[in-house]
Amino acid sequence: MHIRFDSRRRDLLEVISAYVLILAVIWTPPPLHRVLYLLAILLILGMTILHRDHLYSLGLGRGSAARALWIVAAAFVLSALAVTAARRLGTLHTLPRVGYLPVRTRVVGYLIWSFVQEFLMQIFFLTRLMHLLPRRWLAIAAAALLFASLHIPNPVLVWLTLLWAFIACPLFLRYRNLYAIGLAHGILGLCVAVTIPDALHHHMRVGLGYLRYQPRVSGAALPTSYPHRHV
Repeated sequence: MHIRFDSRRRDLLEVISAYVLILAVIWTPPPLHRVLYLLAILLILGMTILHRDHLYSLGLGRGSAARALWIVAAAFVLSALAVTAARRLGTLHTLPRVGYLPVRTRVVGYLIWSFVQEFLMQIFFLTRLMHLLPRRWLAIAAAALLFASLHIPNPVLVWLTLLWAFIACPLFLRYRNLYAIGLAHGILGLCVAVTIPDALHHHMRVGLGYLRYQPRVSGAALPTSYPHRHV
């Protein structure tokens, strides 16, 4: 019982410390947020390594890859339908230029960032919450609320990420494949970026970046800051 208590207490401390540090990154202005961003990466990676989870439980195995491919296919289909609808409604647009990064580089970067976000939600938060809470649905609900709250005050992303989390978490627990979940996240996120006007989601920014967003004017470019942006 003593070992179980220590394990649960460690999981709780890890969830709280990671969540608070991520909030600090999102709501701290530069250049301090870059330091906090690096600390968050080192802390979360360190705690994950010390946890010594098996690759399968982390969703990094290859055994369920084929069974989980339908998740990626479903994301493509939903995105295609959304793009078609946005074209007819007149809201379809390209990703605006940010800094000196070409669109292709930003797309690849966002796909990687989507994988990182799913790593945080599924591997870091959800697996620990499964140990802390008595019911699976409670762990899923808690992980979804934590994930969505990290997108405040963006009203579009808060509700979309909450919905996605309630879908993605059960899928992860069933298939244990982070690759499919992360790729589906990236596809859907890029779809949101080009089908919903920037005026509504402030170029997919969160936290302080959302509040400081200024629409791009002709010939001007927005500053880049990954911790304050969703895409």
